[in-house]
Amino acid sequence: MKKQVTLETIISLSKRRGFIFQGSEIYGGLAGTWDYGPLGVELKNNIKQNWWKTFVTDRPDIYGIDAAIFMNPKTWEASGHVEGFNDPLVEDVKTRKRYRADHLLEEHGVHKADEFSVEEMTSKIKELGLKSPEGNEFGEVKQFNMMLKTRFGASEATAIDVYLRPETAQGIFVNYKNVIDSLHPKLPFGIAQIGKAFRNEITPRDFLFRLREFEQMEIQYFIHPDDQKESYEKWKKSAWKWLVSLGLPEEKMQWHDHAENERAHYAADAADIQFKFPFGFKELHGVHNRTDFDLKAHMEKTGVDLYYSVEGGEKFIPYVIESSVGLDRIILAILCAAYAEDEVNGEERVFLQLSPEIAPVKVAVFPLLKNKEELVEKAREVYENLRKEVSGVMWDDNGNIGKRYRRQDEIGTPFCVTVDFDTLEDNSVTLRDRDSAKQERVSVGDLAHHIKEKL
Repeated sequence: MKKQVTLETIISLSKRRGFIFQGSEIYGGLAGTWDYGPLGVELKNNIKQNWWKTFVTDRPDIYGIDAAIFMNPKTWEASGHVEGFNDPLVEDVKTRKRYRADHLLEEHGVHKADEFSVEEMTSKIKELGLKSPEGNEFGEVKQFNMMLKTRFGASEATAIDVYLRPETAQGIFVNYKNVIDSLHPKLPFGIAQIGKAFRNEITPRDFLFRLREFEQMEIQYFIHPDDQKESYEKWKKSAWKWLVSLGLPEEKMQWHDHAENERAHYAADAADIQFKFPFGFKELHGVHNRTDFDLKAHMEKTGVDLYYSVEGGEKFIPYVIESSVGLDRIILAILCAAYAEDEVNGEERVFLQLSPEIAPVKVAVFPLLKNKEELVEKAREVYENLRKEVSGVMWDDNGNIGKRYRRQDEIGTPFCVTVDFDTLEDNSVTLRDRDSAKQERVSVGDLAHHIKEKL
């Protein structure tokens, strides 16, 4: 039975079951940072592997890279981030604390405040008579650069300012020529990478949704300018199809096509797949037509020839279709979509209906009783043999059998295997299905094959 899940419920389950913890928790935490626990990191890696296989390994036209987080600071001048990567902030005139102006307005019922100019935001804040949490007046709304800065160099005298990258895309663009020269791909082709990005969010919020440190999975797909519309639509379909394959319900997703005043300065077209989080429909996966802006900007800044030459002599700067998704937001969406409650044998239970392909644990193996040596020995044998055939097998003998089932349900384990006294007689085990809670007897010799077919 599905229910309207709250963010607090997901946060609580994530900590209790070892998915996600508050960053630096024993020191009181650090806003905008979260740590992935033993189950969370498995879920995260499974999603990354799924994305990489779908869009890189299984395609002949996509090439993977892993670019450095730190880049020559001129990169960010060329890309426009130094001048234009800003958020609208408003300051408490007494305490000097800063707040995101668009978030402040949205929290007070202003629709689409992120589309307002800074002047319109200032006017609206005054019109509504909004004050800071301390009850003080606000100043005027101003733009604030979101890049995080640090220093490179052995001494302060020779150190230079560098930035933690605010996006992974520029690492792809500066390596475009290297990929061309080393592998000689023919258009259309893409370059993909998965990596960390950093933004100095003033008001990180909503658990994994808005972070200061996050992970992106991106493809920049290089095309002939004449193919931009067709390619853009293909990548929109691919993005939707992939999200559905992870188990996200289509009724909780919708397209939001950007109006001209919403698009980034480089985009000829842009659309987001929005997911219905507990706090409303919000951006999950973006597809953008970046035109030739990035390659042209880097060519002008460096003087390096980034034209693409085709047989027959035609030379042009490729257009780029970007497919970009935040991994942390995907995880949040999956946890929200998978959460369910029902009753089994008159008892309430919580379970995660995770797709078996991405579930952190695929199968749990138990002895019926942990104080019966013959059951434990046989269960260990089943466990060790199953691990050789299936990835993601867990041993669990903590508590009674009912508690083990509930624990495995709550972490989304699709199947549980119980070794009981009948196993010692006929070499069969009980295989329990997570979603239906139904049980069947399966021969130990057929167990691995049977589970792999279900997975």
